[in-house]
Amino acid sequence: MQYRRLGRSGLQVSELSLGSWVTYHNQVDVAAAREMLAAARDAGVNFFDNAEVYAGGKSEVVMGEAFKALKWPRLSYIVSTKFYWGLNQDSQPVNHKNTLNRKYLMQAIDGSLQRIGLDYFDLVYCHRSDPNTPIEETVWAMSDMISRGKAQYWGTSEWSADEIRAAWDVAERHHLQKPVMEQPQYNLFHRRRVEQEYARLYEDVGLGLTTWSPLASGLLTGKYRNGVPAGSRGTLDGMGFLVKGLTDAAKNSAVTQLGAVAKELDCSLGQLAIAWAARNPRVSTVITGASRLSQLKDNLGAVDVLPKLTPEVMTRVEAITAPLAD
Repeated sequence: MQYRRLGRSGLQVSELSLGSWVTYHNQVDVAAAREMLAAARDAGVNFFDNAEVYAGGKSEVVMGEAFKALKWPRLSYIVSTKFYWGLNQDSQPVNHKNTLNRKYLMQAIDGSLQRIGLDYFDLVYCHRSDPNTPIEETVWAMSDMISRGKAQYWGTSEWSADEIRAAWDVAERHHLQKPVMEQPQYNLFHRRRVEQEYARLYEDVGLGLTTWSPLASGLLTGKYRNGVPAGSRGTLDGMGFLVKGLTDAAKNSAVTQLGAVAKELDCSLGQLAIAWAARNPRVSTVITGASRLSQLKDNLGAVDVLPKLTPEVMTRVEAITAPLAD
């Protein structure tokens, strides 16, 4: 496992990391989380991603209980959470749902820290942008989280380049903590934002990336080539919106072609897709997910595929997937 700086910060993150979206609480209990966190760390992973909204806050609880059982030195791992959606804890969600106002953010960080059982998060993200809150208010609140010792770095997730630039400019103007990283979706079929929209930000503001969904929610593993299998992500409650994309005939045909490339490289389809995302030098870390230990180990095997992605291999992969990418 190699380590990369998070943008221009001094923080180094493992090139592959482990996230909890969909899986923790829904598919992974504390015992399984502990087993997989330990296996990931043994493989060199040092960054673990979470969010307030995952499983209605229960994902943070599961991960926190696993950390407590593992008794790792706090300096040895990096953990994140994200804010925006809120938990809608009462019948009037005004000011604490789908927002980045100061009232919500300053209470949200306290709630997440309590659920996960830590004194601080290393990384905190604005999970989406909020057009109804002045950007200055959000930047001040995120900067204050760091000033108060509740977080070390802050960033954004799925913000436009213009929104990131605006936040950075506010922080620069008022000498506040600047957004260091963005967490966008990035995979063989979803590329434009990372490769084109953010292009100027890498040099101009030193933006780092902690990308998610390298397997396109499982599409790039090949499991959806014959429909939606029982027990897969596409069958979970609340995940029905994924089904159309997962069963796209053209993309599944491309996945079949990628399978031939993976076979020649002696790796799985998933390993090829993850390695492809990690090969981008702008990516600080690729967030992987797993509901089983065997799945985790297969994903982490992508580090061994990276050296095999020669220019010739990349050209073949590009020819197969680029026409279908957005």
